[in-house]
Amino acid sequence: MERVLITGMSGTGKTAVIRELAARGHDARDLDTPEWSEWVDADPADTLTPGEGKDWVWQEDRVRDLLTAPRGAPLFVSGTCETMGRFLPLIDVVILLSAPIETLLQRLAARGPDGYGHTAEERRKVVELVGMVEPLLRQSADHEIDTRRPVAATVDEILRLT
Repeated sequence: MERVLITGMSGTGKTAVIRELAARGHDARDLDTPEWSEWVDADPADTLTPGEGKDWVWQEDRVRDLLTAPRGAPLFVSGTCETMGRFLPLIDVVILLSAPIETLLQRLAARGPDGYGHTAEERRKVVELVGMVEPLLRQSADHEIDTRRPVAATVDEILRLT
């Protein structure tokens, strides 16, 4: 069955989309959670990390097991990490969620104190990463969806594309 990766920068709506897919009865997993990801030490010279000297990456064994398990229905996973390219051979469709910087910053500022992007420094880092990382995500994407619309409309578009 089809495996769909929903990716994008912080604030594009990945979590909201994956929750809506799950609410509609689809097998949907948010890989940007502690269940599937972890903080690891990163080279301090690596400018693509969300934290100074730290990177948030998928737990490779767990994610590989998830993506290779036999399925009777499509699997939707969401997330973005520096090592996700290792998993692209296991993915059938990559959908990039995007939105203008102003939209991302509004969404991030509205997150609670435990949400990434809540602090001004994290939002500054997101702006920096959008310019460097989003073009790389776009290269591996099969489709791109602007998420300024309601979440339900974004999910409808994802289901139409898959």
